[in-house]
Amino acid sequence: MAAHRLSPSLNRLLTSVKYASFRSRCCALHCNAQYSTVSSPNEKTFDKILIANRGEIACRVMKTCHKMGIRTVAVHSDVDSSAVHVKMADEAVCVGPAPTSKSYLNMDAIMDAIRVTGAQAVHPGYGFLSENKEFAKRLAAEGVEFIGPDTHAIQAMGDKIESKLLAKAAKVNVIPGYDGVVKTAEEAVKISQDIGYPVMIKASAGGGGKGMRIAWNDEETREGFRFSSQEAASSFGDDRLLIEKFIDNPRHIEIQVLADKHGNALWLNERECSIQRRNQKVVEEAPSTFLDPETRRAMGEQAVQLAKAVQYSSAGTVEFLVDSKKNFYFLEMNTRLQVEHPITECITGLDLVEQMIRVAKGYQLQHKQKDIPINGWAIESRVYAEDPYKSFGLPSIGRLSQYQEPLNLSNVRVDSGIQEGSDISIYYDPMISKLVTYGATRAEALARMEDALDNYVIRGVTHNIPLLREIITHPRFISGDISTSFLPEVYPDGFKGHQLEADQRRELMATAAALYITAQLRSQRLMGNLRVSSSSMDCSHWELCVELEEGRHNVDVTKSGDVYTVEVDGERVEVNGQWNLASPLLPLTINGTPRMLQCLSRDASGKIVLQYLGTSFKVRVLSKLAAHLNSFMPEKVPEDTSSLLRSPMPGSVVAVSVKPGDTVAEGQEICVIEAMKMQNSLTAARPAKVKSVHCKPGETVGEGDLLVELE
Repeated sequence: MAAHRLSPSLNRLLTSVKYASFRSRCCALHCNAQYSTVSSPNEKTFDKILIANRGEIACRVMKTCHKMGIRTVAVHSDVDSSAVHVKMADEAVCVGPAPTSKSYLNMDAIMDAIRVTGAQAVHPGYGFLSENKEFAKRLAAEGVEFIGPDTHAIQAMGDKIESKLLAKAAKVNVIPGYDGVVKTAEEAVKISQDIGYPVMIKASAGGGGKGMRIAWNDEETREGFRFSSQEAASSFGDDRLLIEKFIDNPRHIEIQVLADKHGNALWLNERECSIQRRNQKVVEEAPSTFLDPETRRAMGEQAVQLAKAVQYSSAGTVEFLVDSKKNFYFLEMNTRLQVEHPITECITGLDLVEQMIRVAKGYQLQHKQKDIPINGWAIESRVYAEDPYKSFGLPSIGRLSQYQEPLNLSNVRVDSGIQEGSDISIYYDPMISKLVTYGATRAEALARMEDALDNYVIRGVTHNIPLLREIITHPRFISGDISTSFLPEVYPDGFKGHQLEADQRRELMATAAALYITAQLRSQRLMGNLRVSSSSMDCSHWELCVELEEGRHNVDVTKSGDVYTVEVDGERVEVNGQWNLASPLLPLTINGTPRMLQCLSRDASGKIVLQYLGTSFKVRVLSKLAAHLNSFMPEKVPEDTSSLLRSPMPGSVVAVSVKPGDTVAEGQEICVIEAMKMQNSLTAARPAKVKSVHCKPGETVGEGDLLVELE
């Protein structure tokens, strides 16, 4: 192991570590990736590349580098010292403490790491410094290649105001709006009134849904201006805002472009990204069900026109809003590798990271526009450590106590940067992975996604798999009837999980009863010998009581081999499986239909939590006698929480707008919590007087922590 120490003032340690197990895992994932990395031995690129990022995208870049025979350098914060991307790299440098401003956005520390390791090029991934023109300039000054476009393109396209003007000049369709910088809330109101509501307020230097708000009236404009400017300053160090007309109920469709330094540019088809929450994408697919060949070509050609207008070189994405009549309008250009790039790789067969590295070295593109295919269909689900029952996903933190990716399934790709034991912290994006499935047809890709979500084991953090599975199985999504308003339209009262139909309810109760009997039978034996049991199980017929969703049902269970026949509400349900209680997965056949369930927990009192059709359900199974005795137990009176404002997620307190003795109206802001650089305003649910305040700006709070108490 080679080690180097940087300047004492920075106190960072460089370690060179090789992890064969992670290398082999990397290569195994690459084989499932549905794209090929074919590097010619005659094409000399770089000996060593530093990846100025973390998590899954750092791992993704390293996989291609390893395939190309390029050594890699990871940078990391002190809390990421054991992260997967650090273990995968050939060398690693700590660049500071956990806050991003002191580590992954710390240009001085990253430049030091480049000098010490001798990296010849830097791949920025996405986010962090990926679209920072000052970082690209500093690299150029040191003679280090930035694997991305030049500073001119970054500046032109990174500034939404300038990019809109350039798009107009390049004859690209643009959304009506105000082309200047909005300086005050009142100016924002006047501009919004002139444009006509609704309007979109967004950060000029923004991206990833941060610093964006939709306003339908003057008051929402003032509030949106405040939050957008704060988020923009926090995320990008630039609080400038612009305002444009909000296209109601549009589709969000983007074009992947690839250009070299010799004037060649291609469009690599589209990605449908309309399923969003808080302007952040949740499910993407390629191609789009909506575009016809003519519209696809027109969008692709305009995207290439824009790329050529700014002399773009590298992979980039031009985003459009598309209305119901297939009119499309330029939204923004992302001058970096996009989060959802894997689905483009699946349908084209191109390794976009390899292409970026080739272009950065000065090679011409290997393909012509006529060579770019659409082979099959690919779908990506962003798996987040989020609670989907709170605003379609508020961040969750914790340690992954059990983690198993569904890579045993064919045509499944998982881009992740975590492993069992990894921590999901408040400091970084809560993404666990990008789950990608590929098929010859959309129906095939969707079926594989359904299986992959059912086979994905995640324990220790709350995750959004229930929401993802409901989206991809919803009739509107299956038919392609989607827009950026899909989630609020389909779930106007918020996401509630899978709503069981009568036959599904019987399936779930029958499975719980069979699992209960299996556990009871196993508990009779210790080391293969019979032992005393709390109840006699020496029979093949049982009468039980199953509680589900406040309902109580009497069930009869009979067993023959591994097959249980359960009578529920007068209907017979046959459940067959191997019943391995040590496995997190329960592959069963229920009434002839294969199902994959997960037993999340069970205890001696008969309480079982099953993940069924993506959603977790609490079931309780009791013997008839236990159920009778349980009816005499007093019910616990739930706590009255109407006077308590608790934090809905872990994060930091940005502002507290009240003090003890204040009177608040319904809907009035009480405090603001920031999590993963997204600000959330917490409001009063009813008119009340403030009794006490238990937080102050700058404090870190956990989910459920008491913030303010009302009288």
